[in-house]
Amino acid sequence: QVQLVESGGGLVQAGGSLRLSCAASGRIFSINAMGWYRQAPGKQRELVAAITSGGSINYADSVKGRFTISRDNAKNTVDLQMNSLKPEDTAVYYCDADVVGIGLSKFHYWGQGTQVTVSS
Repeated sequence: QVQLVESGGGLVQAGGSLRLSCAASGRIFSINAMGWYRQAPGKQRELVAAITSGGSINYADSVKGRFTISRDNAKNTVDLQMNSLKPEDTAVYYCDADVVGIGLSKFHYWGQGTQVTVSS
């Protein structure tokens, strides 16, 4: 009933920038928290940044000062602006959302992921 679609991944050089976007669609009443996770080869998935509908934001220490998360509640989208990228940022990035459906049931959804590769 609900899908999250990510876009914006790609290959960049160290020091470069990328902007990831995620759009939620379907039978959505509202979305509470939205965020971005990432998973590098051989590593566990980790939180990158999250933002609530009220604008509260959390960042991983490793990206604080370099990445910026934002959302448009009306459009059900969340973006991640990634600046000063480092090779260690290389990972598959996943959008997630805490969704309240039309029937007021609450579900957690994940996107399929978008690859970010940062070359040295």
